[in-house]
Amino acid sequence: MNPTLKFVLPACCALGAAAPTFAAPVESPRPNIVFILADDLGYGELGCYGQKTVATPNLDRMAQEGMRFTRFYAGSAVCAPSRSVLMTGQHTGHTRVRDNAAAAGQTLHAEDVTVATMLQRAGYTTGLLGKWGLGDENSTGAP
Repeated sequence: MNPTLKFVLPACCALGAAAPTFAAPVESPRPNIVFILADDLGYGELGCYGQKTVATPNLDRMAQEGMRFTRFYAGSAVCAPSRSVLMTGQHTGHTRVRDNAAAAGQTLHAEDVTVATMLQRAGYTTGLLGKWGLGDENSTGAP
């Protein structure tokens, strides 16, 4: 890869992610929400849950200043169905997503209500960065 591109691409991503911080502050009665979902991350792998070997200071600070969950379970044994359960609030038995390799019809559909849908209805602006993996290949629908 071109060395210039190796620098420019991450710099553009960082500036794009930071762009909202450059805007004028707006008074809002609603809290800001940063929802981080990491596949295959166990609670014992973060300092805020007792990890001593690997330092996770930024995530630990976010947990200290925000909300930290202490009672939870995985909705499925593999990541896509678990992600579907978290995004829709449905029980594993009620979501269409059954496996990581989506079979026909086993993906989220446009009519499925997600956390993002509910937040948008409440007036929030939402965004997604990273893996979605809950739609059909080459689909154009927004997560």
